[in-house]
Amino acid sequence: MNAVSPPLPAAIADGDAARIVNGLSVDVEDWFHVGAFEDVIARDAWATLDDRVDRNVREILDLFDEAGASATFFTLGWVAQRHGALLREVAERGHEVASHGWDHARVHTMTREQFGQDIRRARQVIEDATGHPVTGYRAPSFSIDQRTPWAFAELVEQGYAYSSSVAPVAHDHYGWADAPRFAFKPLPWADMVEIPVTTAMFAGRRLAAGGGGFFRVLPYAFSRWAIRQVNRVDERPAIFYFHPWEIDPGQPRVAGAPLKSRLRHYTRLDQMAGKLRLLVHEFAFGRMDVLAHRERARIEAEDQLAWRAQRALAG
Repeated sequence: MNAVSPPLPAAIADGDAARIVNGLSVDVEDWFHVGAFEDVIARDAWATLDDRVDRNVREILDLFDEAGASATFFTLGWVAQRHGALLREVAERGHEVASHGWDHARVHTMTREQFGQDIRRARQVIEDATGHPVTGYRAPSFSIDQRTPWAFAELVEQGYAYSSSVAPVAHDHYGWADAPRFAFKPLPWADMVEIPVTTAMFAGRRLAAGGGGFFRVLPYAFSRWAIRQVNRVDERPAIFYFHPWEIDPGQPRVAGAPLKSRLRHYTRLDQMAGKLRLLVHEFAFGRMDVLAHRERARIEAEDQLAWRAQRALAG
């Protein structure tokens, strides 16, 4: 395996002092992998269903090329096993390919041993497909939270440089409301950083504003406001994500799924691609591994300042 990552676009690699570069990410899974349908679509049936991820990812790649945007594609091992050529193209076009676990099992449904096996298996298949090391991980459904204190330790043990697996909000399907809003070191003795998905503040409350269904269903003006708040008020990069199936209004409809799940999944699929085009042209976006490197350096600099301040007070 080639241990050299693909070259970064110059604007991202060198930095842009005039414009914050936000993190852009795609959770690469197909329409039948989603948690909303896990009780009505058996995993054993996945291989028999209409596989639409290839065409959707290629459309996304063209959209990113059009805007000059770089991104990270957090990919299921199940998808990587079947679409190796697609992942090689993603990497060749300048994007990062990272891990989304094997088959979309939520972290809190596994033991630490099962989780370790899951991420090890997915990483191997992705690296075999792309020829590049996998250094980033995103938990399915942002399912690292207060129930899984061992998950970060397992990621560190397996050599991951960063995770983007926490949603610092309260939500009926996921969320760790007390987690930091911005990048942090979950283990003080390790260099790995956790980069939570974006939230915005309104009237003292955190609002989910990092993409996915919220971006698709709510007016575009909400996401513009939220990202501008994070960039201008907090002076931090926003973390945005979405799924390939969200740009695919022609996907099959699932009979028997709960009404709430169907509403969440199918609402405004026909508008998603147009909204994404607006977003990637309006804001600067880059890969998550580059952002993780910058955030680690920022955290270390802040720690140094705090240490010096403590020494000054003590001395």
